[in-house]
Amino acid sequence: MTLAPVALAVAAALALSACGGSAEQGADAAASGTLAANWGGFPESWAPGAEMEAGYMRVPYENLVGLNTQGEITPVLATAWKQTDAALTLTLREGVVFHDGTPFDAEAVKVNLESIRDGNTPYAGPLKVISSIDVVDATTVKLNLRQPTPSLLTTLSTRAVPIASPKAIADKSVAQHPVGTGPWAYDPASSTAGTRMTFKYFDKYWDGRDSVGFDAVELYAIPDDNAAAGALISGEIDVTDTEVPNLDQLKATAGIKTLSYPAIRNNPMFFDRGPGGVFADVRVRQAACYALDTAALQKLEPDWVPRTQHFAEGESGYNAAIAGYPTDLAKAKQLMSEAGNPKVSAEVVAAPFNQKQLQVYAAQLKEIGIAVKVQVAPPPQYFSTWNSGRFPLGLGGNDELTPFDWYQAWFAADAPGNPAGVESAELKAAADKAIAAGTSPEAEGLWGDVTRIISEEALTCGHVAGEELIAWHSDRVDGVAAPTQPWETNLIDYKALRPKGA
Repeated sequence: MTLAPVALAVAAALALSACGGSAEQGADAAASGTLAANWGGFPESWAPGAEMEAGYMRVPYENLVGLNTQGEITPVLATAWKQTDAALTLTLREGVVFHDGTPFDAEAVKVNLESIRDGNTPYAGPLKVISSIDVVDATTVKLNLRQPTPSLLTTLSTRAVPIASPKAIADKSVAQHPVGTGPWAYDPASSTAGTRMTFKYFDKYWDGRDSVGFDAVELYAIPDDNAAAGALISGEIDVTDTEVPNLDQLKATAGIKTLSYPAIRNNPMFFDRGPGGVFADVRVRQAACYALDTAALQKLEPDWVPRTQHFAEGESGYNAAIAGYPTDLAKAKQLMSEAGNPKVSAEVVAAPFNQKQLQVYAAQLKEIGIAVKVQVAPPPQYFSTWNSGRFPLGLGGNDELTPFDWYQAWFAADAPGNPAGVESAELKAAADKAIAAGTSPEAEGLWGDVTRIISEEALTCGHVAGEELIAWHSDRVDGVAAPTQPWETNLIDYKALRPKGA
């Protein structure tokens, strides 16, 4: 396997340190309170609203609220809230400061939310419901809403809305130097560009030193799963994400344990569906959907589970009437014939972790005359470009927790994930009706209608759900458990971790 440049740099650095006995130093570091974690690739930008894997983002940043294991909203930087159809009012935690010394207050919340909503960010869509923001006083902020949005608090708990220093946002330094309110602050002097980012305990952290177990967190970017497994086995890192093919090797090493949790909802997206676009014809999109065989993926990824739709039974937005697109090449070819057998070709970007999946899909689409060229990029470049509109087709995760957020992120005419800017009158009418229903008993069924139309129009399909697999040294780290925040990849509860024996 060919390693990306970052992987080569990391592998070389680890090899050199191993020659110098760094495995022993790594063990000493863990005992003295430094956690070394790898999640595959640093964010291209650390600015609020940028694509950041949760395992990176949730070291320096905190959210206004969180979710517990029952899915209930819990306090973080906001301690209380009151929501009506017209507004969400938040009471903010006192005595909190950002890593650069800037006070956390209502003005800081206003700057963050506006920078995400009004910027060119992938998470702008769900926040467009906020028409204006009033700074009532230093600890009270009022979000005025364009329409009833009962899911807004849930949105504020996700990786869409980390809270950063308004000073760092204003001077744009936050893109490369994250400045949040979390327990650990970024230390560039102790970091190595492209290889390691070091975060040290922030002495003014509002929850105190006893709330965390480690004095420092070192984040690594090793995109190759075999290299990451080797680094874990050698003791260079303490925790990493991994894949099923690496399990036997890892389990053969004393002290290494693993866990998995549902984290990935993955589906192809047809971006170039505007007038003249290669996927403008709904019959071409439907044909592509019938050509895909998600069950074949289980040979590559045993933990993938094919699904008919984005939401699971029991979740808001689920519609039992959606049959999806069971593999049917004859029907796919018939639809292509009805569309005039157009010559369809598309380029798509992949990351190392979904390259094989896209290559399988490309081979399947070739069967009906759709040519797909797969190009591979390092994870940071993949995350910043796959849904940017540069490519007519994309494959990525949809981690939105509510149907409102999913619609606003990908399918509304002004959604960030809808670069073509097109939306059918039927979909808009259904979404408007569901939004207007607010928290009424009718809302659930109305959102089911929205997801049904999305499926029928083949705006996306090929839904699969997968597990995040985490491996760690249990003789060095205690307290590793699945996160309470649902559908976030590469994540552990950092505050719950403790050095072994501490």
